[in-house]
Amino acid sequence: MLKSKKYIYFILVLLVLQSACSKFRKIEKSDDLEEKYKAAIEYFEEEDYYRSSVLLEQILPLLRGDKRAEKAQYYYAYAHFHQKLYIQGAYYFKLFYQTYSRSEFAEECMYMHAYSLYLDSPVYNLDQSSTHEAVEAMQNFLNKFPQTEYKEKGNDIINKLREKLEDKAYFNAKEYYKLRDYDPRNLKAAIIAFDNFERDFPDSRRNEEITYLKIDAKFKLAQQSVPSKQKERYQETVKLYESFIDFYPESVYLKKAENIYKTSINQISKRAKTSNL
Repeated sequence: MLKSKKYIYFILVLLVLQSACSKFRKIEKSDDLEEKYKAAIEYFEEEDYYRSSVLLEQILPLLRGDKRAEKAQYYYAYAHFHQKLYIQGAYYFKLFYQTYSRSEFAEECMYMHAYSLYLDSPVYNLDQSSTHEAVEAMQNFLNKFPQTEYKEKGNDIINKLREKLEDKAYFNAKEYYKLRDYDPRNLKAAIIAFDNFERDFPDSRRNEEITYLKIDAKFKLAQQSVPSKQKERYQETVKLYESFIDFYPESVYLKKAENIYKTSINQISKRAKTSNL
């Protein structure tokens, strides 16, 4: 008896789905613009975003100059967004606010463009081109609408995106540093990466560690250099150490940095004596 009821329920569901599909196919093939427009809006409001987007895609070119075009374009962007098609959604949100810059929805769509790019931003260890694009888009939005209701959310998103960029730069720099023993050229690459990190993220909590690692990288580069360049590179190490203790007088890396400093001073003295002989 229970199996029989389940079977009947399954058949009813199947019939409903078939009827819905049949109805959609009929509307999809129809030449009635008004019927398609109303159905697209109804599907959207029923959260059937796929069917809504299919119909809207068909009718949008036919609605140019029509008062219904604005609402259709607005729903079309959101239909992609709700299907988690964030890149497409971002594109259509941008198209909306560019086309309808005076619309009551223009501010919202400019924000949603940036927000969609944010949602599409990958994890930190992948290419971060889209993350940079999302930061720029959100900053442009906040500049255009400084008093927007999305201000707090927008700033929070920018901070999260910048944290991701910081993670990417930090681990990239450390990767060069870790590979120093396999190829001395990685020391130069690490130093450049450390410099870029400090420039791009001057307020990062990681700058103490980054500066110490740069001291160590410069010191190791001096050790591995040809004799004619060693003195100059030890001097660069000493200068960097002196700047480091000014900024971080109680650093957890102080003892290690002092050992590097003392060795560098000794090496500079030795080369000075050699050059005077």
